Amino acid sequence: MRILVSNDDGYLARGLRTLAEKLDDLGDITIVAPERNQSGASNSLTLETPLRVEQAQPGIHYVNGTPSDCVHIAVTGLLEQEPDMVVSGVNHGANLGDDVLYSGTVAAAMEGRFLGLPAVAVSLVLEGRQHFDTAATVARRLIDHMVAHPLPADTIFNVNVPDLPLGEIRGYEITRLGFRHKAEPVIKAEDPKGRPIYWIGPSGEGQDAGPGTDFYAIANGRVSITPLKIDLTDHKALPSVTDWLAAMS
Repeated sequence: MRILVSNDDGYLARGLRTLAEKLDDLGDITIVAPERNQSGASNSLTLETPLRVEQAQPGIHYVNGTPSDCVHIAVTGLLEQEPDMVVSGVNHGANLGDDVLYSGTVAAAMEGRFLGLPAVAVSLVLEGRQHFDTAATVARRLIDHMVAHPLPADTIFNVNVPDLPLGEIRGYEITRLGFRHKAEPVIKAEDPKGRPIYWIGPSGEGQDAGPGTDFYAIANGRVSITPLKIDLTDHKALPSVTDWLAAMS
């Protein structure tokens, strides 16, 4: 097995290193991750600035770019052999519901999917206890199962793990994405020269968070596994929107 490991918290992040250690005996593990924290980078690629890849130590590289940059560079030019799988994480915080639209962790997995590889994004829903080993162990179990029972190459799993000791995890659940309430207002401040600056406010709490959602699984101490797809087309709306457009003429 050749596994590419990336994240959006940076190559020095505890979650990334814990994950790589947990996967180490599966085969050839290579880390290609951002030089610094890129949380919220989503699927952005760096197109007008040169990217540099540095080697921190054998098997660990960092890039002055986004998570998508890291996976793209690794698969399309940096690595001598294409990996069999992309695993992104362990993210320092939840990627539930709407979060997947902004998440660099999920974006790294998606980039692997764009390049034809099965991919898994793993996040720890931090509540102050920081059980990264639990999340890494969950990832290892899922990947072992994927190796024994292969899934199609277009598979993307978004995995969220409660911040609990492994023995307190209440099982695994296949879920759909819920969604959050509107985000909290921006936080306004001033720089040293008195000019206004703004910080993005906290995410809203779960709104669509009932049974079957990723929010509900986490709230009940279960690992949430959500299969994702790239196609954002609202297929159900196509007939009605076609009729709407016809009425315009």
